[in-house]
Amino acid sequence: MELPKFILGDNTQFPNAIYIIHTDFPRFIINLENDEVEWLEEFDEHDQRELESEIENLIQAATDFYDSEIEQYND
Repeated sequence: MELPKFILGDNTQFPNAIYIIHTDFPRFIINLENDEVEWLEEFDEHDQRELESEIENLIQAATDFYDSEIEQYND
């Protein structure tokens, strides 16, 4: 199965939370309510150094995805 790079999610148990799921490596879920990130990968020291340089770009891409999705709902 081919998945989109980002998936928008919510849950009635957390009514204020909006989740963006990143399905490519490194997989993660970000809660846009509080910008908390849950990584779905295990990282070694080398990966962690590389990831630090990419985190800001990945989070911005997730936020841009959300803004684009909301804009499409409003149209």
